[in-house]
Amino acid sequence: MRRFSESYLQRTRQGMWDDSRAALADLELDSRTNILDVGCGTGEFTRILADESDARVVGVDADTDLLSTTATRPGIEAVAGDATRLPFADDSFDLVVCQALLVNLPDPIAAVREFARVSSDLVATVEPDNAAVGVDSTVAAEVPLERTVREAFLDGVQTNVALGERVTDVFAAAGLSLVGTRRYHHRKLVEPPYDEWDVQSAAQKATGEGLDRHEAELRRGLDGSDTYDALRREWRQMGRKVVEQIRDGTYRRAEVVPFDVTTGRV
Repeated sequence: MRRFSESYLQRTRQGMWDDSRAALADLELDSRTNILDVGCGTGEFTRILADESDARVVGVDADTDLLSTTATRPGIEAVAGDATRLPFADDSFDLVVCQALLVNLPDPIAAVREFARVSSDLVATVEPDNAAVGVDSTVAAEVPLERTVREAFLDGVQTNVALGERVTDVFAAAGLSLVGTRRYHHRKLVEPPYDEWDVQSAAQKATGEGLDRHEAELRRGLDGSDTYDALRREWRQMGRKVVEQIRDGTYRRAEVVPFDVTTGRV
């Protein structure tokens, strides 16, 4: 399973669900009594569940460092555990949910079957379709380069990070009856005034550090090491232009990530 830092999770989920929570309607949060958020990380989505419900809300994650942040959130219980071996009895919750978890698991069907075991009613997943991400930027080279990197990553990563609406197939294989699927678009903007993360992200593009974190996946998805090295040179050149525009106060970037909320009944 892929692992993420606390800062990455908090940054990439920043503002998510602040604009609209309509896509969560099928979860019937206002009528729940016991909710489990699997793979909760730092509890960004767990907080949303607690805000929208009077239920007992529990977050579970295998990473105890991330879980320590969840434990500080009011009204949320934090429990250490594996998504495919949940430390709960059958039918312990009337809603089991996860956000951006299945895309990082080698066997999402096994996880959903485990969700169904501990749920007496609903199972729901919020999963991105990373193949359909849209990017716009004032640095012209950034858009085609990001497309190339994304396509290579999708080909080289060893889990289905573009699961999105295809979660319905996972639900069917796990024996759940489909309640519905709703799409939510998470919009992320970089514009003046820039914060520390914006500046750091630009610097990582200019040095190639951000690309290097995914070197193994990209090499698998591209045609040999020379292609990766050439891509890295172009990426760093693009990053230097991003840094220049940030210094001038002219850099703007918009990204839209589609998430599919799939709900099924046990």
